Amino acid sequence: MAEEAGHGSVYDGLLDGDASRWAFGTGFEDPLAGVDTAVPEGVDPRCLGTYCLMLADDALVMSQRLGEWTANAPDLEDDIALANIALDLLGQARLLLARAAAADPSLVPELPEGSPVPPEDALAFFRADGEFRNVRLAEAENGDFGATTARLLVFAAWRLALFQRLRDSRDTVLSAVAAKGVKELAYHRDYAARWFVTLARGTGESRRRVTAGLAGVWPLVDEVFAGHAVERAAADRGVGVDPADVAAEVGAVLDQVFAAGGVERPPAPPPAAANEGRGRDGAHTEALRAMLADMQSVARAHPLGRW
Repeated sequence: MAEEAGHGSVYDGLLDGDASRWAFGTGFEDPLAGVDTAVPEGVDPRCLGTYCLMLADDALVMSQRLGEWTANAPDLEDDIALANIALDLLGQARLLLARAAAADPSLVPELPEGSPVPPEDALAFFRADGEFRNVRLAEAENGDFGATTARLLVFAAWRLALFQRLRDSRDTVLSAVAAKGVKELAYHRDYAARWFVTLARGTGESRRRVTAGLAGVWPLVDEVFAGHAVERAAADRGVGVDPADVAAEVGAVLDQVFAAGGVERPPAPPPAAANEGRGRDGAHTEALRAMLADMQSVARAHPLGRW
């Protein structure tokens, strides 16, 4: 044994520093360290911060949903694929939450004095569901693999179109996040598209499940293109993208996938269904509240913990 040989324990390093909280990890560097976080001239910091929060919440919530497939996917390869997609989105969320906090520190929830929780974690774990600004498409429950495939296809096609334009953002952080994210999102979209076509042209049961999944998420699609006042203001200042501007492009991509799968585009939902609530305004489904209760439970129980 190492200890008997006088070499000490391989676990001694875990107790370096404050041993009372070693289980929470050793912390991470500021994700925006060394990056110019100055707000571009003529841009309202509150607008930029809130816009970044919207993009971050979309990724954070969708990442959490996809993470629920870990050890539950149809096979090992897809288990790993969905986990990797979730991690890509989580990485985007962390950077965007950090950018939101840097642009407008007033967005960050107040924590107990002495809490070591960084701003991006405070935003992720210490806001109530009504303070989240994600689109409702991201928060819907997973359903079966066909339903998740349909939702990921729509989500990734939409977010990829946004990020392709965000590469030209006047905000250096958003531009850099988008440049990296485009490569990730292209894979997310193509992964979902391949599975959509495979399921649609597979067995009668696989086709039924993926088309049912598409019909289930379709009432939430109009919301992602509706555009919020913050999104339009960010677009007007050259730092963001008005989602209405990508609707035609995303629709064309989806139609190509539907055609390849021999699936008709679902009919437009009734106006009441499309406008019953908007995630950008903090109006969410019960599904988000339940998900956050699970996701935030440990952090809220230990607000002085090091993560």
